Amino acid sequence: MLSVHSSPVGQLGTKDTGGMSVYVQELARELGKRGHRVDVFTRAHDQVDDRIVTLGKGARVIHLGAGEAAGMHKLAIYSHLDDFASNLEAFRRRSGIGYDLIHSHYWLSGWAGRWLQRWWGVPHVTMFHTLGAAKNGTGVGEREPELRIRIEENLVRNCHRTIAATKRERDELINLYDAPAESISVIPCGVNLDLFQPVDKRKARRQLGLDGNGVVLFVGRMEPSKGIDRLLMAMTRLEQKLDVRLVIVGGDGPGEPEADRLRRLSRELGIEDSVTFVGTISQKELPLYYSAADACAIPSYYESFGLVALEALACGTPLVATRVGCIESVVREGESGCVVADNSPRRLADAIGALLSKADAGAETATSIRATVTAFSWANIAAAMIEEYESVIADYRAKAG
Repeated sequence: MLSVHSSPVGQLGTKDTGGMSVYVQELARELGKRGHRVDVFTRAHDQVDDRIVTLGKGARVIHLGAGEAAGMHKLAIYSHLDDFASNLEAFRRRSGIGYDLIHSHYWLSGWAGRWLQRWWGVPHVTMFHTLGAAKNGTGVGEREPELRIRIEENLVRNCHRTIAATKRERDELINLYDAPAESISVIPCGVNLDLFQPVDKRKARRQLGLDGNGVVLFVGRMEPSKGIDRLLMAMTRLEQKLDVRLVIVGGDGPGEPEADRLRRLSRELGIEDSVTFVGTISQKELPLYYSAADACAIPSYYESFGLVALEALACGTPLVATRVGCIESVVREGESGCVVADNSPRRLADAIGALLSKADAGAETATSIRATVTAFSWANIAAAMIEEYESVIADYRAKAG
């Protein structure tokens, strides 16, 4: 596996380290449990990174040099992809390893994977996690460069299989990049059901120091496409009717201008006393936050899938979310949440208010909500992926003669 720009063992919730890192780590670990050997190659992001990190039986992360260790913008990594691929090949030769298949994640990894596929003569499966053209279509945030879009177009036409996380993403690949439909397979993301489980709400709130107010939760990276500013504006409407607190979990360290902007906005809106910026936390702490919340909000303009939705539902917490990623396929209206047409503050406030007014997340309610996502276990996702790998390898070898 290739995850060049984002280390699967990096600090979640910080810039460039989000759902994709969770996906790569969980899938690699589950494949290893099933007897496969998985090496995940990523760029060394810090001089103190261990060269090799064991994820579990048969699965490890290997850090390779490619450009400056820290502080490099994603686009700048492009000019170091040849070094990354060469260093990977040198590692492979020293180790005497032969790989049967390449699975690249994100467009930078896909471009490096293109060279490796040619050198090794093995099939290449790619997964983008987000699409440049789709992000640009929202008109929000930093515009994705034309270079990215051209490379994504090239990869969908030349890789042996493209994995889309949703049918929506499959349609985007076809409509935006003219991708051949027969080369795309839809396999959703998964959720760690052992980690993400309901915790008694009162116990969770005591541990987190949250009072008896209604609690709305946001979990994710700080970037404009997440629509956090729209959620803050919705809070001004909610506060007029309800006693409610918004808890925002995600990276807000130095050099995070979006976090600074959102803090300023909360002050300007006069709601700073009702908003808690938690910052970055470990994944193991997330179930407490999900369980303490009456609702988890996903006000995004764009998501390729939206792992937060599965995590929240697995903890028995209902969602209020826009029509992005997996949302419409996992939310059962009136049972596990509400899907809003867009992230206008009024729509978000009305939907959240309706949930809070009838919220009683007892054990029975949490259990029924959790039951809606048990099919998304990583064991099930890995089984589907193995079937896909086997199909790709068989097709490749048959054509190679």
